[in-house]
Formats: sequence, structure tokens, C-alpha cells
Amino acid sequence: MTFDQDKLEKLRQQFDGENSGKFHDPRFARIGDRLFQGGRRALPWAGMPTLLGAPHRNDATGLQVALSGIPMDLAVSNRAGTRFGPRAMRMIERIGPYNHVLDCLPLHDLAVADIGDCVFTSRYDLNQSHRDIEAHIDAILQAGALPLSVGGDHSLTHPILRAIGRDRPVGLIHIDAHCDTSGIAEGVKFHHGGPMRNAVLDGVLDPERVIQIGIRGSAEFLWEFSYASGMTVIHAEEIDEMGIPAVIARAREIVGTGPTYLSFDIDAVDPALAPGTGTPEVGGLTPREVLQILRGLKGVNLIGGDVVEVAPQYDSNDATARIAAQVLFEILCLLNFSPALGRPA
Repeated sequence: MTFDQDKLEKLRQQFDGENSGKFHDPRFARIGDRLFQGGRRALPWAGMPTLLGAPHRNDATGLQVALSGIPMDLAVSNRAGTRFGPRAMRMIERIGPYNHVLDCLPLHDLAVADIGDCVFTSRYDLNQSHRDIEAHIDAILQAGALPLSVGGDHSLTHPILRAIGRDRPVGLIHIDAHCDTSGIAEGVKFHHGGPMRNAVLDGVLDPERVIQIGIRGSAEFLWEFSYASGMTVIHAEEIDEMGIPAVIARAREIVGTGPTYLSFDIDAVDPALAPGTGTPEVGGLTPREVLQILRGLKGVNLIGGDVVEVAPQYDSNDATARIAAQVLFEILCLLNFSPALGRPA
């Protein structure tokens, strides 16, 4: 095969010299023209660190999506440290800004900002901390925004669901190593192993519109409530047999078109890839599988989400926080297409 000199010359005319900074494909030009200002992009390592590099605001006024940290880990059963999760994820750079699979630029397509962290009135009282979280989410909802939160331990999902499900029970897509539907443990009801059970019993979560994906490990005997209440459980070892497209189809079938929350525990990912968490379980999902599942949920009626259980001090590098930040970005992209925004996807 001979070298095509004419093709090379055409490429030089289109992409070299004074044309070297131009975007010719309309799809790419749409993105590039919004990201480049004066031929430059923002420096990813400069400025105040925020979740996903979003602008900072003091509250959710005027926002469609409010990102916030919930740095609380009073309810952990194993290794503590997820209170540092929001700070670790704010330090991750180069997540986004463009999602080529979903074809969106969420920080530009949405009115979204990092509104800081939930303010806690006690560092010791778990019950009071849950009340603080519920009030924090209430304020976001009252401002007309969808909440997208970063934990913290998984017990925080219970007060979030109490806020968003107060008027009607909602559905849930729950990606995790654990079902988190156990009962009282050592005299405590509101630990991080029971938020989904507590939400159902509070009447804010519809168990028949709940799907739990990636479940595994030695705690299966604790999850009786999932089956008794009508939740759908897909174990990690079933995913290879089903295939990711079937998992996505099942999730969409279960939650239907109703309002749905998405909760992602980083221990859904195998600890070989994401070791920075409090209750690691061998045999988990790969980041690629996680992204494929999430991207398959485009158009689901999501009304909020969370990413929880990042404990950066158990990371050998920033791999866990980086995966979690990517998941956060993917959920933000999904909110861009949610009917809950009140505009067509």
C-alpha cells in the first residue's frame, strides 16, 4: 500500500498552521467552543478544590443540582475514616468535563454547584447527625434542586430518603457489596448496615421498586429483610451469567418511570481496585462494569443520588477516590437526562 501524499496535504491544510486550534466536526466544536476561552482551558490543579470542579455556592438557590459533602462516619461497623471522603474527592482533578458515551457536558448543561458540606451540630451524636442531614437535604429540595451527595458512611442515605420520600415512597437503584437491610446491632438501629430497611419501615422507600446490585460477601444472613420486603437482589457472582445489558434492563424494569434515587457504595468495586473503604469485599465489580451499568440508566427518573464509604487513608494511592469521583460525575450526567428536571432529555 503506497503512502497517500494528497491525503496528507489535505490534512495539513485542514488541521495545521492557523487551523490547528479549530474544531471542524460540529459535535466536537460544540464541546470545544464551550471549554476553551481565548484558546485556553482552566487549569485543573489551580483554584479552590470542589466536587468535580464545579463552581462553589453558599446554598442551592437557583441550582438544578446541588453537590454537597456529608462528612460523617459515626455509624461504621468496621474501619472508620469515611468522614474524610468528601475532602478526598474534592482533591481529584481531571474528572470530566465531557462524557462521550452520554454526550453531555454536565457542568455547562446544568445549573450545578458544590454548596459545601452539611453542617453538623454534634460530632458525637449519630441521631442528631441524621437530623442535620435530613435538614440539609430539605433545604436543597426547598430551593428546587436535586441533591447529589458525597459521604461519609452509608447510614446517611436513610435521612436523605426521609427527606426526598416524605411526600411519597420512592424507588432505589442501590449498587453495593451489602444490602444494608439488617436490624438492630448491639442496641443501635441507625448504623450503616441498615439504612434501606429503616427507609422502608419509615414509609419513604418502596421495596418493590428497589434493586440491589453487586451484593456479595459473608453477611448474606443479615439481608433477610431485602427478600421479605420484595426487593430485587443481584449478587456479584450472578452478573457474569446475566451480562451487564440484562442487569441494566432489570434495573430499568424494577424502578419503572417513577421517582428513583441512586445510591452507590464504593465497596461495590473490588478492593483490589478500590481498597480505600471501611468494609471491603473480595469479588466485586470492575470500574468499567460500574460505568457500563450507570450509563445504561440514561433517562431513568432520578431525583438524586449519593456516593458513599470512601475512606482515603486505606488507599495506597488515590485510586478509590478517583473511581468514586468518576461515579459521581456519571450520576451527575444521568441527572442531566432525568425527567425530574422538568425538561425533555
